Amino acid sequence: MASQMKQSLNDSLIVGAYKFGSLLSRVVPNAATGVVSSAISFPAFWSSSEKRMMVERHMRRVNPEASQAEIRKMAREVFQSYAHYYLESFRLPSRTANKVAATTTIAGYTENLLPALARGNGAIFALPHLGGWEWMGRWAVDTGIKMTVVVEAIEPPALFEWFADLRRKFGMTVIPLGPSAGTEVLRALRNNEVVCLLSDRDLTGGGIPVKFFGETTTLPAGPATLALRTGAALLPTAAFFTDRNLGHHGIIGAPMDCERQGRLRPDVSRITQNLAHELEALIRKAPSQWHLLQPNWPSDPGYPHQIGNEPNTADDEA
Repeated sequence: MASQMKQSLNDSLIVGAYKFGSLLSRVVPNAATGVVSSAISFPAFWSSSEKRMMVERHMRRVNPEASQAEIRKMAREVFQSYAHYYLESFRLPSRTANKVAATTTIAGYTENLLPALARGNGAIFALPHLGGWEWMGRWAVDTGIKMTVVVEAIEPPALFEWFADLRRKFGMTVIPLGPSAGTEVLRALRNNEVVCLLSDRDLTGGGIPVKFFGETTTLPAGPATLALRTGAALLPTAAFFTDRNLGHHGIIGAPMDCERQGRLRPDVSRITQNLAHELEALIRKAPSQWHLLQPNWPSDPGYPHQIGNEPNTADDEA
């Protein structure tokens, strides 16, 4: 009973802290966002030694020739960028459509996304944990695009629901990652919606072995499998913070080649490896905005999966 009460109190404190941060973000002037992000991120960077070292490992993968001082600087910038992401996400519901549009530029919307949706099979945004993807999603919703996002079910449940409600206020449909997610995603694609899948981290351990930044790990099979089975366009996509005050730049890449060449499993492996290369290119544009603080390769301390598991592509159909 005591442990349950302690857990409940901890959960309440965590949720309360995020809610307080949301309120605080709305009174921070736009011009002070960078200063506040730095102030918030500085103690987190120096107190979270495990996360700091993990980010430095990731930065070394992206920039193997960088000096240790350069790697440390990039890691500090990752923490600052992550704080920036939260500040902006928290106050995004209070931003008008005009304000969002005035601070956003998008490459690939006309030439890549609109033709994909014109085919009627929906589109899949395959994203890395990069920059301000929430802002780009809000921009898309404001333009009339139906957006569905698949998100990890974080603890405590009250915090997950608070974040889900935040995204719903943007106008997005939120699907928790779980047994029913596949059915709901298929329904969204049949409705010609855009489905957003964070694709640079394998959460379940049933992903596809790929070379990612020169080292073998697994990435989720979902983006390639869905594209093959539904005909939806698979678009490597990212959103970046820019030097402009509260500026954002989104890149919607050209549709990947997802034509069937043989059996399902080899096709999924081929497309997922190609997607890994696309994600590498996007991350290299702004590695200090790559908000990946968790172990992501088997050589990382604490990596939870065993490479060699059967990929999640269901039956190996012809």
